[in-house]
Amino acid sequence: MPMNEQRQQVYFELIQSLLNCPSGEELEILEANREILDADLTQKMLEKASNLLKQGEQNQANRLMNMAGRLLGVYSNLSSTAKGQEYLYFLMQALELTADSRCDAQVVYPLLAANTDKLNLNLVKELRHWASKALTQVEAEIAQSRAVDVFNFSTLIEQFSLGNKASNIEIAITGYEIVLTVFTREAFPVEWAATQNNLGYAYYQRILGDKANNIEVSIAASQAALRVYTREAFPVEWASAQNTLGTAYYQRILGDKASNIEVSIAAFQAALSVYTCEVFPVDWASTQHNLGIAYYQRVLGDKANNIAVSIAAFQAALSVYTREAFPVEWASIQNNLGIAYSDRILKDKANNIEVAIAAFQAALSVYTREAFSVDWASTQSNLGLAYSQRMLGDKANNIEVSIAAFQAALNVYTREAFPVDWASTQNNLGLAYSQRILGDKANNIEVAIAAFQAALNVYTREAFPVDWASTQNNLRLAYSKRIPKDKANNIEVSIAAFQAALSVYTRAAFPVELADSDY
Repeated sequence: MPMNEQRQQVYFELIQSLLNCPSGEELEILEANREILDADLTQKMLEKASNLLKQGEQNQANRLMNMAGRLLGVYSNLSSTAKGQEYLYFLMQALELTADSRCDAQVVYPLLAANTDKLNLNLVKELRHWASKALTQVEAEIAQSRAVDVFNFSTLIEQFSLGNKASNIEIAITGYEIVLTVFTREAFPVEWAATQNNLGYAYYQRILGDKANNIEVSIAASQAALRVYTREAFPVEWASAQNTLGTAYYQRILGDKASNIEVSIAAFQAALSVYTCEVFPVDWASTQHNLGIAYYQRVLGDKANNIAVSIAAFQAALSVYTREAFPVEWASIQNNLGIAYSDRILKDKANNIEVAIAAFQAALSVYTREAFSVDWASTQSNLGLAYSQRMLGDKANNIEVSIAAFQAALNVYTREAFPVDWASTQNNLGLAYSQRILGDKANNIEVAIAAFQAALNVYTREAFPVDWASTQNNLRLAYSKRIPKDKANNIEVSIAAFQAALSVYTRAAFPVELADSDY
């Protein structure tokens, strides 16, 4: 019998002895077999415990899990509790099911759905602790096999729609980082590149941690993948990494904004040289969508042309992303198409706003508050802006619809959870109330002033100088319209707000904003 098979047989016999012995004799048996107590044995014990749990043998599974926990000796305080054992059971089940099903989401997702209470940062700790022994104290082939299971599980949980999104991403990131300790670039360049590519996408999506740093890590990981994934050798993987890189660059916080967008556009165009509509329709549509976002944000080039290219890219994506086949993606593109049409310079402005409103309303037919609360709030805010700019229809009614949309968005955009979005919506709400025709004029101005002041609690000069200056100018205009309680004080506050805005709005840096300030 080969050595590996002999070892497996010894493990099997020892586990059976532990399960069959009287309670209290386990330590004596383990002591007698000290020479074979290793991480590989512990893994076999955990796998056996997982199987027992599936068979309804809860007591035997608990017994074996307790012994495995003692052997590993690396678990946190959490793992010494019954709750911790539940996390470990679940982790073993998930990895085993991922391996047995060959990473089939239809097989693994029901298990994840039944255990969303365990998809949290405690599972991150358990995964790290398990890997610290299970991948380091075993033969290389076993470690590699387990690393593949961790990679596949991480990919599945990253794409899992239930549970807490932030936690799911943290689990995936942890998994990819663990895999990179086994699959090095020198020994396994292709596996290393695949893991770097996935890690880059996960960090781009990451919710926890510093946003700017997350994007930098995403960029570094994508660039690492591209050192192996060349267009000649791995065209599809190269295109995927280019798409991820482009997405990270258009959201990049550090560096020069204009340069970042140019890098982003170049990356998407590179990806589209492989992703053709005929061969890769979904990837092509996704990249067209991303390209549209990048062109909308573009700083260099002609503004009108950039928006026209953006709209064309969104419309191209919609030729694949239909409402019937891809409702969520369709809604996202409709929202972005609405934003682009709201700012469109070419053709009839009134018609552009009507197209924008129709696009936002289309998005809201999918984005319900219950199912997509954040997307719903974002689209409501965009709809509010479009109605505030609307030229057709009754002006008073348009403003009422605008106010209602902003107030709807604020039901989700709280200061605690979404401070920047909350501040932006407060500022827009203030503008709508400043223009309001219905209701008491004096009260409308008071509501507007309160909204601008609320926004300034987040929009500080240090953190958001441009938004701070814009809101200060809006506050100045509101005070200038205020029905006198103290006329002199209103004028003083208005002047102070205007001077504050001018400290940022210099003629050289912001000529348009200065011209629009009515002074």
